Amino acid sequence: MNYRVSLVIRRISMLDLTFLLNRESGEPLYTQLYQYIKTNILNGKLSAGSRLPSIRSLSSHLCISRNTVDMAYQQLLAEGYVQSKPRSGLYIMDLKLESLPSSQTVSKKRLEYRLQDKPAIRYDFRYGDVDAEHFPLATWRKLSNQSLLQNPIKLFSYGDPLGEQGLRLEIANYLHSSRGVNCSPDQIIIGAGIQYLLGVLSGLIGDVIHDIAMEDPGYDGVRAIFEHKGLNVHSIPLEADGLHIQKLYESNTRIVYVTPSHQFPYGMVMPLAKRMQLLKWASDQDGIIIEDDYDSEFRYVGKPIPSLQSLDTQQRTVYLGTFSKSLLPSLRIAYMVLPRPMLELHSKRDYRLYDQTVSHFHQHTLELFMSNGHWEAHIRKMRKVYRQKQSTLISMIQKLMGAQVTIIGEDAGLHILLRVHNGMDEHELIATAKMEGAQVYPVSPFWMHSDQVEPSMVQIGFGGLSIEDIIEGVHSLYRAWFE
Repeated sequence: MNYRVSLVIRRISMLDLTFLLNRESGEPLYTQLYQYIKTNILNGKLSAGSRLPSIRSLSSHLCISRNTVDMAYQQLLAEGYVQSKPRSGLYIMDLKLESLPSSQTVSKKRLEYRLQDKPAIRYDFRYGDVDAEHFPLATWRKLSNQSLLQNPIKLFSYGDPLGEQGLRLEIANYLHSSRGVNCSPDQIIIGAGIQYLLGVLSGLIGDVIHDIAMEDPGYDGVRAIFEHKGLNVHSIPLEADGLHIQKLYESNTRIVYVTPSHQFPYGMVMPLAKRMQLLKWASDQDGIIIEDDYDSEFRYVGKPIPSLQSLDTQQRTVYLGTFSKSLLPSLRIAYMVLPRPMLELHSKRDYRLYDQTVSHFHQHTLELFMSNGHWEAHIRKMRKVYRQKQSTLISMIQKLMGAQVTIIGEDAGLHILLRVHNGMDEHELIATAKMEGAQVYPVSPFWMHSDQVEPSMVQIGFGGLSIEDIIEGVHSLYRAWFE
């Protein structure tokens, strides 16, 4: 045995006592040996280029089996701590550890970062958060267990590419009764979120249509999808009652994405007269309307206006909806209703070869939730919950801030916009709110052109906050902006 190998063995022999102490610990001996050698490689006690002892010599020295040493060596080899040289042995790799910051340095940087002037956020007015306290967890758990028991083998399959037939039937029935949508289950495609479904839709239209119009401001996540799919996005300004129809004509596009039931982010509801004008545009241009009805369940003033799809007699409207705002965002269940001509195109393009992106298990649980009447009961309850939260938010803002702010989009949905008249821009409004422990959000990303952004406006969501937190949060915003 040469001097270097002997030296390595002497270093590793420190493990003798460790093995004696830990044989009853329950941790495998090969894991202990692997961890010890790995630690000494990382701390430099076993230097790069050193050859590890042979399996036979080390097992004999430590009085353990050869299999134990071999398993430890194989783990070191798999993770790249050592390399094997044919007919020579295992050698410690040069890991270039000197180029990496030490753990003390990293810890120090993290500590410095934590110690920076970064106040804790107590009131997060994030749009997209939902009320978790009122989610029917016991019912959902019961139906989940029922799903597992009814047909466990089927639940482990990929399922129908369009979505499970039973759930699509429940969605079709619900949409007809609540939004007047006319469709059969075979027109519905289920997918993991609106953005995924819009990606599929972009693929359908991309070969024949290269330009698409959308509201400006509008949902930036949708705009990104269209741009990533190679579509030229044309921004169409808004009027007080929604999309500017004349500007839409002037854009010479044949497809438009709109949020008529609750314009995002301004919140206005497109009136019936303008909806009919938009349908006429689709007829005149041989066009397509993409109607995103993302939170139509929550309207607080007046009666719901029929969906565009329900008014469309020429099958030119694609209807989109989601369970993210009304149930749980984490379920990632959304749906798209295709007009029949586009459904035929979907079939010809072999989109049925796409695997379904939503868990079969969650689809079946949601089907049971809807078929047993829990869904409509949940929606009724959540309308009351969100109406109370929205009313509390509006009344507290009006009470504390009065004419110093303008509230926008308070008739529906789970967010409002707040125009603040104190001379601060968007960045300053957000930063000063953070100093008081409240998080509000920018609206500038919703505009396609930065020079058109309203400078002193923020977005305030209220779905995920309790009544008490809304009250305290508005007090924090008042202190941040007006004291």
